[in-house]
Formats: sequence, structure tokens, C-alpha cells
Amino acid sequence: MTSPQNGLVKVRSSRGFAGTVTRFESLLETSGLTLVARIDFCADAERAGLKLPPSVLFLFGNPKAGTPVLQAVPEAAIDLPLKVLISEDRDGLVWLSYNAPEYLASRHGIPENLAANLSGIRPLVSAAAA
Repeated sequence: MTSPQNGLVKVRSSRGFAGTVTRFESLLETSGLTLVARIDFCADAERAGLKLPPSVLFLFGNPKAGTPVLQAVPEAAIDLPLKVLISEDRDGLVWLSYNAPEYLASRHGIPENLAANLSGIRPLVSAAAA
């Protein structure tokens, strides 16, 4: 794991790209989280006649956890639902990147009692990377 820089946390996966994506999707499903969107940047680039290393962005959440945050701080919707980017770098290493919950809480002034609603992203990413 790399230290958060500008709020961004990067965790190296022990799997290849496809395996990491499959594992993450499986964890979302078994965790009861709602997958809001899956954006395949590589496929989008190909359709435009361009090349991009494999990268997929997942937007997901749990309305029971996210709604109280948005009720308290509606502007937090710019960063919610939560996002995880799975990408492969030039060396073939696969990374899971996400905004640190503390960064989001600080950025939006989310009350401490609700900031915990964002912290489930850490164990989810760790499980996907392991």
C-alpha cells in the first residue's frame, strides 16, 4: 500500500488485472453493496481508436450508509458513491486506488459519527488485493 497522497490510497494487488476485477466484483456482491456503475476506460479508448492500459472504475455503495452522509452534507455527493479504480501500470503491476475516508470526511466536513460510514472501503480493497 502506498501512503495517501492528495487523499489517494493505492494498494498493490497480488492478482493479475482480470483476477482482481473478478475478485472485487465478487466481494461487492457478497458484501451486499450496490454496484452503481462499472466504467471500462480501456474499452472506451479502443472505441475511440486509442490505446490505454487496462483500467476499470467501480462506483458502489450502500444507501443505508451513504444517505445519512448526504443528508448531513449534500455536497458530498460529488464524491459518493464510493469509487475504486483497478488499473495496470506499465510494469504490469495491478493497483486498486481509492479516496481515503479521512480525506473525504475532511474535504466535505462530514461529522465524525458519519465518517465511519465511509471506512468500509479499506477492508474491501484489502480483501480484493490479497
